[in-house]
Amino acid sequence: MPKAIIAMSGGVDSSVAALLMKQQGYDIIGVTLKLHTPEVDSMEQSCCTEQDIIDAKNVCDRLGIEHRVIDFESNFKEFVIDRFVSSYMCGGTPNPCIDCNRFIKFSKMIEIAKEEGFDYIVTGHYARVAYDEESDRYLLKKGIDESKDQSYVLYSLTQDTLSRLKLPLGELSKERVREIAEEFGLSNANKKDSQDICFVTDGKYADFITSYTGKTFADGDFVDLSGNVLGRHKGIIRYTIGQRRGLNLALPQSMYVCKKDIDTNTVTLCLDDELFSSELIADDVNLISIKEIKEPLKLQAKIRYKHEQADATLYPYEDDKIRLVFDTPQRAITRGQAVVMYLSDTVVGGATII
Repeated sequence: MPKAIIAMSGGVDSSVAALLMKQQGYDIIGVTLKLHTPEVDSMEQSCCTEQDIIDAKNVCDRLGIEHRVIDFESNFKEFVIDRFVSSYMCGGTPNPCIDCNRFIKFSKMIEIAKEEGFDYIVTGHYARVAYDEESDRYLLKKGIDESKDQSYVLYSLTQDTLSRLKLPLGELSKERVREIAEEFGLSNANKKDSQDICFVTDGKYADFITSYTGKTFADGDFVDLSGNVLGRHKGIIRYTIGQRRGLNLALPQSMYVCKKDIDTNTVTLCLDDELFSSELIADDVNLISIKEIKEPLKLQAKIRYKHEQADATLYPYEDDKIRLVFDTPQRAITRGQAVVMYLSDTVVGGATII
C-alpha cells in the first residue's frame, strides 16, 4: 500500500484531498504546518489559527488517520515574511504565497516524506501533475476549474517534488469539492476560504512593514514622467504599480503609479495608457516542461495571479535570466511579481520580474 503525507490546513480543500487519497487506498497521515500565529482580531480571515488546527484534527479523526502539528514559524519568518518586507523596502511588490510554497510547504513536506519513507506528498491545490514520456519530465498543468486554478503559485516546483506530488483536486470544481465534503459529513464542508496574506489580513502592507521593522519611511515627491513635482507621498512603501486610489492629489486627470525610486524617494505617476509595456526581464527562473531555453519560444504568460494570459515570445537572456516580449502591451508589469509561462494548459516555467 503506497504511503502519503497530506498537508492539512483545516480548510475544505485539503480535507477532501485527504478523503480522496484514503478512498483510493493510500496509507495516509495528515500534517498541519504551523507557520504563523495571527493577531487575535484578524483570526477570522487568516489561516494558521488554533481553530484551523482543531478543524484539521477533527477531519483526521473522522478519517481515522494520524494528525501531526509541526512548527515552522521560524522558517516562515525567514523565508517568507523577511523576504516580503525586504522586497517592499527595495521597491518591489512580492507574492509571499509563492515563497511559502517554495521554501516552506513543499520543501518541508518533501523532507518529512524522505525521512519517514512516504511515497508521496499531497496538497489541496487546484492543479494537476502529469508525466511526459517523450521529454522524461513531470509536468504541472492547470486545474480543470479555471476559476480556482492555482498552477501560477506552484511554478517553482522542481522535478523531484513533482515526481512525488499528488493533487487529487485538479480534476474537480470547487463546487464539487464542497459537495463531497458534505456527502461525507466533514465538519468544515462550508468553511470560508482564507483571504489575503495570512500575516497581513487587513491588506495594510505598509502598516505591517512599519510595525515589523520599527522603521519609518519618509515623505517624498510624486513626480510625472518629465520629473515635474505633483505633490508629496507618505512613504514609498505605501504605493504599488498601477495604483490610482489613495494618492490624495488634486490632479486634472486620473494618474497612476508607474515607478518607485528608492534612491531618490520619488514615486512617478503617469496616465493610464502610459502604464502599458511590451516586454520584461525576469530572474530566479524555474523551468518545468523544458530543461533549457535554446531558441525563442512562442507561448502565453501571466504577469500576476489574476491576470489574463497573453501571447508572448520567450527569449534566453544574460546571466540565466529570461526576456519576454508580448504580442500586445500589458498593463502595469510590476517588479517583484512572478511571471508564469504556459503552453496551453501546461506550465513551461516561471520567474521573478526584475
